Amino acid sequence: MKIKKKYKFLLIVLLLLAATFGMYKASKHMDLNLNHAFGDRIDSLNGVYVYYNGGMDHVDGRCLAPGNYNIGLRYQCVEFVKRYYYEYYQHKMPETYGDAKDYYDPRVSDGTLNPQRDLVQFSNPGTQKPEVGDIVVFKGNLLNSHGHVAIVYSIENDIVEVIQQNTGSFGSSRAQFELHPIDNKWQLNNDRILGWLRMKEN
Repeated sequence: MKIKKKYKFLLIVLLLLAATFGMYKASKHMDLNLNHAFGDRIDSLNGVYVYYNGGMDHVDGRCLAPGNYNIGLRYQCVEFVKRYYYEYYQHKMPETYGDAKDYYDPRVSDGTLNPQRDLVQFSNPGTQKPEVGDIVVFKGNLLNSHGHVAIVYSIENDIVEVIQQNTGSFGSSRAQFELHPIDNKWQLNNDRILGWLRMKEN
C-alpha cells in the first residue's frame, strides 16, 4: 500500500510539473501586460527603438531592410540588435539567420574575426573589456533554448548595463552585470554570457 501511495504522489507531482511547464510555454506566446501593446516603443539607443513584444515567443512577421536584407523576426531580441547595427553602423552581417546563441561562434578565438557576423569576437572571460555598442551573447537554457542577445548601453564603475528587446510581458529593457578582472582577462559575472561582439576598427 505504501508503495502505491508513493507512486500516486510521484505521478501527481509529475503531472503538476508538466502542467506548470505547459502553462509557462503557453504564456510565452501571450501578452499579459495591459500597460503595453505589441509594437509600443519602450526604450531606445542612439535613436534606434526597442519595441514591446509581449510574450517572448510571440512573432509577427519578419523585418526586412531595403534589398531584402534580413533584420529578423519582429520583435525578437535579434531583430533589435541587427536593426541597431544596420541603422547606426550601416553594418550588414554576412549570415543573416540563426538563433541568438549562434551569434557567438565557439570555433572563433578570442579577439579574432567572427566571419559569419563580420565582427570581432571576445570570449567571456576575454582579453578586452566590453565596450559601449558591443553585442553581448547569452547561451540558451531549459526555459529559453534560443539564447539571447543585447547591446552594451553603458559601463560605469565596472557595472555593465545592456539594452535589450523581448524580455517577456513584464521584463525590463535594461539589465546590469558586474565586470571582474580574472587571470589577466575580463569576465562578465553571469554564467549564461558566452562573450561579446564588436565592430572592426577602420
